[in-house]
Amino acid sequence: MSASSTPALPTSAYADGPRLLADVGGTNARFALEVAAGQVGQVEVLPCADYPSLSAALQAYLALPQVAAAGGQAVRHAVIAIANPVAGDFLSMTNHHWSFSIRAMREECGFTTLDVVNDFTALARAVPMLSEHEKRQVGAGTARPNTAIGLIGAGTGLGVSGLIPSHGGWIALQSEGGHVNFAPFNELEVAILQFAWREFEHVSAERLISGDGLELIYRALAERAGVADEKLPAAEITRRALAGESPLCDDVIETFCCMLGTVAANVAVTLGALGGIYIGGGIVPRLGERFDRSGFRARFERKGRFANYVSQVPTFVITAQYPAFLGTSAILAEKLSSH
Repeated sequence: MSASSTPALPTSAYADGPRLLADVGGTNARFALEVAAGQVGQVEVLPCADYPSLSAALQAYLALPQVAAAGGQAVRHAVIAIANPVAGDFLSMTNHHWSFSIRAMREECGFTTLDVVNDFTALARAVPMLSEHEKRQVGAGTARPNTAIGLIGAGTGLGVSGLIPSHGGWIALQSEGGHVNFAPFNELEVAILQFAWREFEHVSAERLISGDGLELIYRALAERAGVADEKLPAAEITRRALAGESPLCDDVIETFCCMLGTVAANVAVTLGALGGIYIGGGIVPRLGERFDRSGFRARFERKGRFANYVSQVPTFVITAQYPAFLGTSAILAEKLSSH
């Protein structure tokens, strides 16, 4: 499957109209129409801050002229992957102010089917469908068939999931592993944790391994180095680091990558993920080769008595532009086929 923002789509091959696929994070909501199996288009990315509710963003997408012309007003079946735990009917987002009732949204939008799943559950479902050019291996290791696969990804938050092989298919885990306690690896990370404790009673992995986490690491390292805190946003920290303009910002990126290596190794040993660890989210894919030459993989393999175990586990960066749509499509198809 490929997802692209094409100006028009052919007549739907689905008898009951196109299907809506959505991937909602704390910063952006991504929408697309699937008009036939594996045929996804009309991809639009809407900033969450521009809309008072998810329903408003969703309906604004469907009302776009190009989307309406492609059958947007005829949508009856939809699935939303959201960066949040999904338990029960009412959801209140962890990293954004949106909250909603799934049942009320389904009725408001006139859908027959509306399924809402955790975003990393959907992304995990996409992993087995990624082509070779939609992922990039970092470091050594070879995936073993029919073994668990782990998934992590840093963006607005820190997502964690996994895939467990089952009867020729996969079971995707609904995990909130990004909220485990942050585990420092060395004295520098202990100092960063102590700095973070001034602001937060509970410092989760997500507090440091996320967009906000980049800013927190920056403040901690600036204080440690005795230099002025310029209060840089995550995007500017990343830009300066990649442009070679700031050794401090580069240290922030390096520290972030190493911390991610610790989390990735913890997921690998927790799940027994000999099928590999996949890295999604908005931050790492943007780092490109800077991530590849960071201390991520070396940290991943520094696991004491289990160093040999994790050194066999391959790690991959997901490079597909809209991978979650692969997973949401599969989830919705399964739901509809079971009815």
